[in-house]
Amino acid sequence: MVIVHHLNNSRSQRVLWLLEELGVPYEVKRYERDAKTMLAPPELRAVHPLGKSPVISDGDEVVAESGAIIEYLADKYGQGTLLPPHGTAGRRRANYWLHYAEGSLMPPLLMSLVFTKVRSAPMPFFAKPIAQGIADKVMESFVTPNVTSNLDFLEEELGKSTWFGGEDFGVSDIQLSFPLEAAASRGGLGASRPRLAAFLDRIHGRPAYQRALEKGGPYDLLR
Repeated sequence: MVIVHHLNNSRSQRVLWLLEELGVPYEVKRYERDAKTMLAPPELRAVHPLGKSPVISDGDEVVAESGAIIEYLADKYGQGTLLPPHGTAGRRRANYWLHYAEGSLMPPLLMSLVFTKVRSAPMPFFAKPIAQGIADKVMESFVTPNVTSNLDFLEEELGKSTWFGGEDFGVSDIQLSFPLEAAASRGGLGASRPRLAAFLDRIHGRPAYQRALEKGGPYDLLR
């Protein structure tokens, strides 16, 4: 039995979604973030030394990192669906998106969140304009241009095919869901990129996605 060590409002939501798409039985073991720090609880370190989510247990196997988990589950349980065979052009494309989502797209989105929090963080009055000035400069010169170029790239890619991996829905779309939902929530993704907006509408309408939300609980990235 696959056990998903599920942290609220985290990347593990898309692991639940993949399992629902695959029709694989699984158990959800829940963990809650610290209300003040928003960090995962120390109990997760008993599962994996980094104490982060997502992580799954499957018999004696413990697998961490979203892309590795998605590839492992799709290879083992997918029976040729959602992830193309090794050695094919489709597999190389899927591997690209599995790495791109966290390696290229997510870092500037995370930086955007961090520097937004810096601007509003409590601090001595004399330090506030300095901190805000630094945050604004980094956002203007680095973060916002990187977010913009990535979202423009993804918008263009969806002009080539219905889904990121091609004409069929697959693991690429599941992996990209979290950063794109983060971008829609607080990273500048809006009506100016209609293909990405339509992509989010399509994934949110999938029955497996909705079942995963029911299993995983409230998902504040959607607000």
